[in-house]
Amino acid sequence: MELKDIKAVYFVGAGGIGMSAIARYFLNKKLVVAGYDKTPSHLTHDLEKEGMLIHYEENTDLIPEACKDPKTTLVIFTPAIPAEHKELVYFHENGFTIEKRAQVLGTLTRTHKGLCVAGTHGKTSTSTMCAHIMHQSHIDCNAFLGGISKNYGTNYILSDKSDYVVIEADEFDRSFHWLRPWMSVITATDPDHLDIYGTKEAYLESFRHYTELIQPGGALIIHKNLEMKQNVQDGVRIYEYSLHEGDFHAENIKIENGEITFDFISPIENVENVELGQPVPINIENGIAAMAMAQLNGCKAEELRQGMKTYEGVERRFDFKIKDAKHVFLSDYAHHPKEIYQSVKSIRELYKTRKITAIFQPHLYTRTRDFYKDFAESLSMLDEVILCDIYPAREAPIPGVTSKLIYDNLKPGVEKSMIHKEDVLDLVKSRDFDVLIVLGAGDLDNYVPQMTEILKQK
Repeated sequence: MELKDIKAVYFVGAGGIGMSAIARYFLNKKLVVAGYDKTPSHLTHDLEKEGMLIHYEENTDLIPEACKDPKTTLVIFTPAIPAEHKELVYFHENGFTIEKRAQVLGTLTRTHKGLCVAGTHGKTSTSTMCAHIMHQSHIDCNAFLGGISKNYGTNYILSDKSDYVVIEADEFDRSFHWLRPWMSVITATDPDHLDIYGTKEAYLESFRHYTELIQPGGALIIHKNLEMKQNVQDGVRIYEYSLHEGDFHAENIKIENGEITFDFISPIENVENVELGQPVPINIENGIAAMAMAQLNGCKAEELRQGMKTYEGVERRFDFKIKDAKHVFLSDYAHHPKEIYQSVKSIRELYKTRKITAIFQPHLYTRTRDFYKDFAESLSMLDEVILCDIYPAREAPIPGVTSKLIYDNLKPGVEKSMIHKEDVLDLVKSRDFDVLIVLGAGDLDNYVPQMTEILKQK
């Protein structure tokens, strides 16, 4: 189905962060946009206000009539939806064009210049940073992001004049293989999603194949010393980046008084005295990658500097809720051992002399089973670790796999405890924390607004 033939778009699993961005794209095109989701959320309510028709019962009778013509209706589903879902079965049986979210993004990379950011971790912050730099520059861009940008209050940016689209390239379920990037950053390739890939080698091979999809004339901007092979087409330029070395890197880094500045070193043009609008150490490296891609596509030095200075971050990515002399409280989506390592390392650099406590909710039984020792090692950099039960998401329990696997492997000297998420608010009421961070990709973040209020009252 060509984009020009579509009159209605129906989403099976409408409330996901990535799905909602595409829904907004089609809403902006003035098409009929409808869908199903299992549970209402802030995101689904916002989409309803913007004109999307959403219901929360698995029932084909609730599909709007405008979405029942297979010739003009595109159906988009998320892999989290089971194959036997009644509505999905209905669309299959009646000959509808049914695509994954990633396939739709792939179509957009064929009609726009796709600036894609892939990697085990760092991709949401880097893609959002790049999108902000581009959008506020004379180049502009569209963007489909994996988190809510604090600058725009949404996970989606629309431009009616730019041919560029910034996309977070997700390796889950090999989704990023649908994309045809003009340029791509690869931030990290630490094995993840082994429930899908099976082995580390298969995971790395998936990234190698992804590099083959970058279009001739474009570029690959890859973190230096990654454990992967790239195999780009003729005519694709390759650049390396990292914190201290590579074609793009930083020099004269200064971290003081809650501010971070550095010089951006580039084969195109150096940019001195770059100030981070969200002053978190890990964002230096994310910013190098974002600026590299923006600069390669025509952003000027002052636009790079201004974009970095005004970047406000992403919700749930080093998301500070309280920052004063008495309390520091933040939420971070980190849910892979290497992400947690980077997150904790950044907090340590910012708060060298303070006691740092994390409440961590592991995400997925398979990920906990595969990486519990790595989780324990990263979490052992903290002063105190409070572990919640595993958030199952799409998975059934695995016998013997619980948060206690991590608990038992934490290093001696780390204060540790286990708690049910329902008891977290009472814990926060009863304790006086110095620096507290909520870690994980599950639903513990739903408690963060109440935790913020409790800590503010203290």
